[in-house]
Amino acid sequence: MGNTLIFVGAGLILLGVLVKLGLLSWFGNLPGDIRIEYDRSTVFAPITSMIVLSVVGSVLFSLISRWFGE
Repeated sequence: MGNTLIFVGAGLILLGVLVKLGLLSWFGNLPGDIRIEYDRSTVFAPITSMIVLSVVGSVLFSLISRWFGE
């Protein structure tokens, strides 16, 4: 459990650094992300960005589980 928490914490720190440096500014602006703007409201559905995030997460978790043999 401790190793998992360390890994998740390190991943969150890395993600924070990438956001701070502006390297993830493309996220949410991909073709297929739906943005509908009205006078008083905005509807945003990041469909393509969530598919990319799902694929990357699945690959990472698969690699991690094979690496640690769990």
